Amino acid sequence: MLLAIDLQSDEPIYTQICNQIIEGMAKRELLPGEKLPSVRNLGADIGINFHTVNKAYQILKQEGFIQIHRQKGVVIHPDGVAKADELYFAKLESKLKPLIAEAVVRSVTEEEWGKLSKTIFDEMQGRSVE
Repeated sequence: MLLAIDLQSDEPIYTQICNQIIEGMAKRELLPGEKLPSVRNLGADIGINFHTVNKAYQILKQEGFIQIHRQKGVVIHPDGVAKADELYFAKLESKLKPLIAEAVVRSVTEEEWGKLSKTIFDEMQGRSVE
């Protein structure tokens, strides 16, 4: 698994790791039951402290994306991720609201927002982007 970590980004490294693993799952590059590198191996591979990787893995575990076994190591959750429920939609809304507010302040139209959202959604589902 190849992660592209931007050490100069304002986004914390553990967040970048989480986001890229979830994106890999969305694009079906990482499949249920697939093994991920150990905390120490991933840290060494990308040149970061293993505690940072551990934090990312703990967040992914807590949110149901991965399982961590003493013998088997770290794997993408073999049963897949739970379907979206009311709690997830509330969390999604709280994350989207500030992004949409900033877009509105920057004069992004609803049409432009919708087009960008569709482009990203299509990319995650492996559909060709026009």
